[in-house]
Amino acid sequence: MEFLLNASQMKQCDSHTIKRIGIPSMVLMERAALAVKEEMYREKLDLTSVLVVCGSGNNGGDGLALARLLDEDGVRVSVAFAGKEASMSEETRLQMKICRNCGINPCSNFYGEEYTVIVDALFGIGLNREITGEKAELVAWINHRKASVVSVDLPSGISADTGKILGTAVKAKLTVTFAYRKLGQILYPGAEYCGKIIRRDIGITADGLKNAMPCAFTYQPEDLMKIAGRKPYSNKGTYGKVLLIAGSRCMAGAAYLAALAACRCGSGLVRIFTPECNRTILQTLLPEAVLTTYEEEEDWRRKLEVSLNWADAAGIGPGMGIGALTEDILDFVLHRFRKPLVIDADGLNVLCGKKRWLLETGAKVILTPHIGEMTRLSGRGKEDILEDLMKAAGEEASKTKTVCVLKDARTVVTDGARYYLNTSGNSGMAAGGSGDVLTGILGSLLGQGMTPFDAASLGVYLHGLAGDLAASRQGEHGMMAGELAEAVAGVLKETEERNE
Repeated sequence: MEFLLNASQMKQCDSHTIKRIGIPSMVLMERAALAVKEEMYREKLDLTSVLVVCGSGNNGGDGLALARLLDEDGVRVSVAFAGKEASMSEETRLQMKICRNCGINPCSNFYGEEYTVIVDALFGIGLNREITGEKAELVAWINHRKASVVSVDLPSGISADTGKILGTAVKAKLTVTFAYRKLGQILYPGAEYCGKIIRRDIGITADGLKNAMPCAFTYQPEDLMKIAGRKPYSNKGTYGKVLLIAGSRCMAGAAYLAALAACRCGSGLVRIFTPECNRTILQTLLPEAVLTTYEEEEDWRRKLEVSLNWADAAGIGPGMGIGALTEDILDFVLHRFRKPLVIDADGLNVLCGKKRWLLETGAKVILTPHIGEMTRLSGRGKEDILEDLMKAAGEEASKTKTVCVLKDARTVVTDGARYYLNTSGNSGMAAGGSGDVLTGILGSLLGQGMTPFDAASLGVYLHGLAGDLAASRQGEHGMMAGELAEAVAGVLKETEERNE
């Protein structure tokens, strides 16, 4: 597990390290500069001619220290100071004095030169306003050079809290960040501007957060070991019974993909509740699943109640359509089921305007909207949601007393208090059926006994890793949702091998 911080929390950690632990700010600055230098060498950048662009704050001080260290190595380095000397932090003023004592003086005619590397040490995480005027022109100049751009801590112009572009922003090839990755480096569009991100420890500790929760967290491969291992003495009931209420006429594929994913994720038994017209195709494609079918005109309630009583967890929505029948079935499930439930796709669409059902249900609910579904569910505009994904997801989770999985290139999972940001997955997953696969994975993990928040966050991570594995086999252009579902087993196999 890796904690992700916002700007305020990072400053709190930094301040605690300096004031309470007693590591001087200048020492941290020197360590930061040394870390950036080492990564520049490790990445084998062409250091024939380096320009370090510095601002007035401590990010600029990091840049000045870096320029001196490079100069000591014999690198041809120039410094461009783009701040105001009167506004310099104490540490940056001292770093500027040291540079001048070493014969490194800021140049004013750097615009006419070409460089192999440009280091962006303008603003770092402290920026909270839009870049305009001469600074915006400088950023545009940096972005139009052929040089490799290295950003110190965070590309200038990116909000450390949301990833939003504050007017304009430096587009880096490499970002060396300190202590923790920041939210703005993970969330889009900021993630696109960071290039390769390397996190370096420089002595800053998390003790300064005291009892406050980190803003968010993300997972690493070893976290998959939280999924319960298989036991030698076990049976199919040990690994959960999952009910998937899915499919409609000509939409059997959604039910198949969700059920296949649940099977590949380790469920002991998977039951599909679907119209009779889907029987032949589902029994042909997935004979391992149990089927309970109904004719649309018959009374389906008795069969559904039996299925709900059988299940340890359920998922509803994929491929069901948005008619009155789907609405009636969802109403029935929410008012009868008392176990963990995933609501996806058409289940979410018919829920719009009826969210009071979520406050009336005894089920522990996970909602899995993509951005379009979130606009309908929340009543918020698309741009408003994209402006701050974490805020939008958190407010919806709090209002509905659910776990919200807001699906995007960086999926957010939250129960309103805790936030998981997903970093696995790729563009090949932007294809029909991927969401159905996720529903199956989440239902499986719930059936195996995970809490809704843990199942949602770990399930989203596993879903993305399966996408990465499928892309390694098929390429991002050609992978399909069925291959994504099959890849779930491959990811879990790798986890089992690491566990041996």
